[in-house]
Amino acid sequence: MSKTIVLTGAGGVLCGTLAKALAKQGHKIAVLDLRKEAADNIADEINADGGQAIGVAANVLKKESLQQAKKEVNQAFGKCDILVNGAGGNHPLGTTSNPHYLKGDLENKAEGFKTFFDLDTDGIKFVFDLNFIGTLLPTQVFAEDMVEREGCSILNISSMNAFTPLTKIPAYSGAKAAISNFTQWLAVHFSKVGIRVNALAPGFFLTDQNRALLTNDDGSLTPRGNQIIEQTPMGKFGEPEDLIGTTLWLCGEGASFVTGVVIPIDGGFSAFSGV
Repeated sequence: MSKTIVLTGAGGVLCGTLAKALAKQGHKIAVLDLRKEAADNIADEINADGGQAIGVAANVLKKESLQQAKKEVNQAFGKCDILVNGAGGNHPLGTTSNPHYLKGDLENKAEGFKTFFDLDTDGIKFVFDLNFIGTLLPTQVFAEDMVEREGCSILNISSMNAFTPLTKIPAYSGAKAAISNFTQWLAVHFSKVGIRVNALAPGFFLTDQNRALLTNDDGSLTPRGNQIIEQTPMGKFGEPEDLIGTTLWLCGEGASFVTGVVIPIDGGFSAFSGV
């Protein structure tokens, strides 16, 4: 049965891949992104491949923008059946330079060097807003369509560092932990009106946001990239297509009794103690 599926942040690599995969199942896809051109590009690919999609500009931090996006989706495809909250990301101002605080770091005056004590409040707030508020607001807007209708669900995007926080990125780790908690809260809150709520917790995938941190210009791994691979039992980064199977399952009728779960897709990273 064809459903109307709204994906935020779907102009990017990961959620763009999910949008295309869901379209191949016969669903009507609303590709939402802050960048209208990026949203249109994904929608155009879906339509050229025989699917049904529209690109919609939407700022997940502004409720008015999301309400306008909802009007466009409703006019084109009807009520939203499934929401994938894919918008998110990190910010350098919420990141420390080193994984550990060391004696003498306060005297380090190198340009750009940041300890815990130098973390920028605005940068941290940006990360929390983009990930948590950027999930809460789209849910407030689009979940209204789902109340007391069959087969409706919400899929959030958490992270494996919600289970075990990564070094250097306290804001992102904390924000994704909030997404996992919020997923469980929403699952209980909406349980009486037929809306399931689950989340993916991706491990390390090469995206536009992290490629420069994990790989060099020649394609070789940076020290952090090597450290990640050494801590990943499957010994590789994830590919966007690795998210498809779990997404199709959680959004489908096969998961009709599944709600409140956060599923790691991380090559075993969160299961590995390091020894």
